[in-house]
Amino acid sequence: MARRISAAILIPLILIVLLAGCSKPKVETQSRVLYSYFDTVTMVSSYAGDDVVSFEANCIIVEDILRDYHRMMDIYHEYDGMNNLCTVNLNAGKDPVKVDPRLIEVLLFSKRLCDLTGGKMDITMGSVLSLWHEARAAEPQHLPSEEALKKAGKHMGFELLEIDEKNSTVRITDPEASIDLGAVGKGFATEVAAKALEEKGVTGYVINAGGNLRCIGTKADGSGWVTGIRKPQDPDNLALTVTISNTSCVTSGGYERFLEFGGVRYSHLIDKETLWPAFYHGSVTIITEDSGLADALATAVFCMGYEDGLALVESFDNVQCIWIGNDGHILHTKGLDKKIKEL
Repeated sequence: MARRISAAILIPLILIVLLAGCSKPKVETQSRVLYSYFDTVTMVSSYAGDDVVSFEANCIIVEDILRDYHRMMDIYHEYDGMNNLCTVNLNAGKDPVKVDPRLIEVLLFSKRLCDLTGGKMDITMGSVLSLWHEARAAEPQHLPSEEALKKAGKHMGFELLEIDEKNSTVRITDPEASIDLGAVGKGFATEVAAKALEEKGVTGYVINAGGNLRCIGTKADGSGWVTGIRKPQDPDNLALTVTISNTSCVTSGGYERFLEFGGVRYSHLIDKETLWPAFYHGSVTIITEDSGLADALATAVFCMGYEDGLALVESFDNVQCIWIGNDGHILHTKGLDKKIKEL
């Protein structure tokens, strides 16, 4: 039986550290902000009591990975010396494009998640998502026409995407189709960064990529981090807190990126079945170790009714979920019973 609760950002303690000379003082808590990757602000925080030099070196690892993946997955810009997702989309209907093997890995991961979610998390929806993006960015904002959406909806599906893992090439067979990794890319890159730190033996860190949280280990005293879950109907206030460690916490909600027209708020999360924004929930939060999986499932479950979403969540091991309804009612999976504190 699901219980009451709610959606997600970590508010870490920021400690400004001044490094004097060549000494390596131990610092209890320190944070660094990284800008411009995945159109959000990322904060790397250490609660490990490590020295400033080690912390800065770890931040560089995270930043380098996020920069690489941001450029590989960018659908709006190309970059010198590489073929990225923008290049792949621009060459839709043409010859295969040779890309970084890491982009191939993201695409294959996304295909698996599309299959596992019954198509609810589908990166081939670029033709439809671009219409909604243009509508949100327009002055004044407007709704895409039903005719345009139906036309765009004919140009999506993984059967239009040819991935050659051996030769590291990608080809979109339909010239009107395109790929958009917005539902999984940031989470995937965050997980790669977290794994890189873990391989170094790092623990006691939190990567907060625009609200996509990845906790590495625990604090030095063995305790977890308290994550605030926001009210979608009143995002300036928290509904509750969840204590997490060595896991990811990712929220999908329609209260930050949306289009408002005719007194109705339309989120950026599009239901593949209707081609319109999903209205099932106010927000959905997924808690599981892999940040890429959490990102993908948060999108998929947001676009499903509660019963179907619960069945999907329960089909995975070690995945927990929080739902907040449009009327403010709150449900969660029973594995979170002892980790939640209502405010």
